[in-house]
Amino acid sequence: MSPSASTDTPPEVLPGLVSMSGKATSVCVLCILWVLLPIQAQESPVSTSAPQPNSGLKFRLAGYPRKHNEGRIEVFYNKEWGTICDDDFTMENAHVLCRHLGFTAATGWTHSAKYGKGAGPIWLDNIICSGTEKSISDCKSRGWGNSDCTHEEDAGVICKDEKIPGFIEHNIIETEQKQVEEVRLRPVISSAKNRLPVTEGILEIRHRDSWGQICDVGWNQKNSRVVCGMLGFPSDKRVNKNFYKLYLEKQQPSFRLHTVRCVGTEVHLSLCPMEFYKTNGTAACEGGAPVVLGCALGHRAAAQGAIKKKKVVQQQQQEELIRLKGGVHPGEGRVEVMKKGQWGTICDDRWDLQAASVVCRELGFGSAKEALTGARMGQGMGPIHMNEVRCLGTEGSLLECQYKNITEEDCKHSEDAALRCNIPYMGYEKTIRLFGGRTRYEGRVEVLWGPSGAERWGLVCGEGWGTLEATNVCRQLGLGYASSALQETWYWDASNTTEMVLSGVRCTGREMSLEQCSHHSSVSCKNTGTRHAAGVICSETASDLVLHSSLVQETAYIEDRPLHMLYCAAEENCLSSSARHANWPYGHRRLLRFSSQIHNNGRADFRPKAGRHSWVWHECHGHYHSMDIFTHYDMLTPNGTKVAEGHKASFCLEDSECQELVSKRYECANFGEQGITVGCWDLYRHDIDCQWIDITDVKPGNYILQVVINPNFEVAESDFTNNAMKCNCKYDGHRIWIHNCHLGDAFSEEANKRFEQYRGELNNQIL
Repeated sequence: MSPSASTDTPPEVLPGLVSMSGKATSVCVLCILWVLLPIQAQESPVSTSAPQPNSGLKFRLAGYPRKHNEGRIEVFYNKEWGTICDDDFTMENAHVLCRHLGFTAATGWTHSAKYGKGAGPIWLDNIICSGTEKSISDCKSRGWGNSDCTHEEDAGVICKDEKIPGFIEHNIIETEQKQVEEVRLRPVISSAKNRLPVTEGILEIRHRDSWGQICDVGWNQKNSRVVCGMLGFPSDKRVNKNFYKLYLEKQQPSFRLHTVRCVGTEVHLSLCPMEFYKTNGTAACEGGAPVVLGCALGHRAAAQGAIKKKKVVQQQQQEELIRLKGGVHPGEGRVEVMKKGQWGTICDDRWDLQAASVVCRELGFGSAKEALTGARMGQGMGPIHMNEVRCLGTEGSLLECQYKNITEEDCKHSEDAALRCNIPYMGYEKTIRLFGGRTRYEGRVEVLWGPSGAERWGLVCGEGWGTLEATNVCRQLGLGYASSALQETWYWDASNTTEMVLSGVRCTGREMSLEQCSHHSSVSCKNTGTRHAAGVICSETASDLVLHSSLVQETAYIEDRPLHMLYCAAEENCLSSSARHANWPYGHRRLLRFSSQIHNNGRADFRPKAGRHSWVWHECHGHYHSMDIFTHYDMLTPNGTKVAEGHKASFCLEDSECQELVSKRYECANFGEQGITVGCWDLYRHDIDCQWIDITDVKPGNYILQVVINPNFEVAESDFTNNAMKCNCKYDGHRIWIHNCHLGDAFSEEANKRFEQYRGELNNQIL
């Protein structure tokens, strides 16, 4: 049904709908719920026009809601469907609109076309409601049809799933029959009933509070591909239909859907032409049976702990040409592609669900759930390789799609494309929970532990509990990132769970559940009381620190600094250990100095872990340290042996400069708040103390200069893999050459090997 349809009785066959393209914060497919509520025309205080007497306004939810109570809000006015702009939108506006739809209240609202861009006019803009109005036309606004917005600013609402008692939906259209919001595979093989993910079974669609089947007459492989994509699988597979035939002969199916005709590139079954049975379909589907479907598990999902096969390992060992960065969950993130040995991003011009689905399937997931624009998963660094990507949906790789090469003038990293893929349901959240917190985003960690059939809830020992472990918990529960990892939780209410069942947990950050992290075979915890149980505070967003690598290369130089000028540096352990035996205050130390510019490209401000009450005052330098070690500086041999090292405490985390339209928030002066705002950077100049590596004892040769930000993972970030920077370094005893500086994950594996073994580096001799 097109967005502008206004017929009272929709047709039985839903025509296929194409996904929207262009710039939007989230591009989604179309599922529509609409109702009609007649209202009398009342002149808005600032409205230039209003509905005429005896006319009616229709309201509906559109876009790609997984539930019936959320979506892009659309209004039927003056014989045409249109949208509402998000300018000045508030919860009060959402309350009024949700009551128009028959719900008691709103629980949230969305901006920037989260549910996809609408079509037609933008009927209302700058709406200001108090929340008590009976009609949206009673609220202040710029007037009907008076707007300076684009459809990239379409507003959406999330309504409380509770209907107004006695609410009458005039001219109700049974849209629950005309859309497919949820599908599932119901396993019938006994060995598969308790195993996740479910890869084969009887295909069912949700209808009201029950599940119904689809008639398999005319069902083909293209339909199967679409459904498997929705369930998180890249393709379908054959199943033993003879077994299911015997099983289904004993069942009484309830058919809801028939004559599905997908092209195979749709991202949702609702986009395919289909027909619904008007009545209970128990006796329907003459000559057919319920659809039985099998889906093939992608290599990425298999690698996440579902299935371990030799083929999976081989696929992982092949060098990747595409990856996702900055997402907290598997199957989401900023899209980056490998070209000419270097990773780069994609500009979001014309980025849509078709292109995003090609990426998702290429990575071993299902079709795309959302195609995100405007660097919604953080900004990348380095080149932007592709722009205006156009895919048919049948390509095996994004590089097979049509696209344009771009220049710096075409796009910026603020336009980096991202996506969210459909992934197989693994049920990880069922084995872990948080208890005692003030909100669902925090609490003491409790895990379901023990042999199969004898599992019990228990606590996790807080000793050694850190950010990586806490992030794993937040990810497993679908709560985002960890803003705090707590080793003591005495201040939270205790539950009936008192036994410590897990200790020594160590995660790498790539695991999908706490169970996949390494841990003690038997509990070994010094403090087994509940007050010492591990806890977390989760957040939907996180920072992402990235070092400006080229600035290091441009500013590096050697200084022979007299010892009498290094007393404060020695106090802060910024010199090598041999400095203790020097003839103070005579002599000097040879220092490799450079500037470091640290950007926050994430979606949350970077704040020091410790509050200002616990910052340490250093009298010698006259400043506070909010983090004892903010960066590590190392000089390495080709085999990774350290020959010199240094560190930098975060004596001043502040916004030195910011991107256009971003305001500074943190300043160290007058004991101010410390941090780095999203879109800003902190500059540590080469001429300040400890901004160096003491190379006094380093012999001439070829080395690797390495800088690592936030090395102890004290503060959560969306991506730790880009925290390290490496440079080639050639030192002849008098001069030093720094070149080829790059982020640790910026090059291909082959390029990294060449970097670490360039001519002369293996024998460590100057050539």
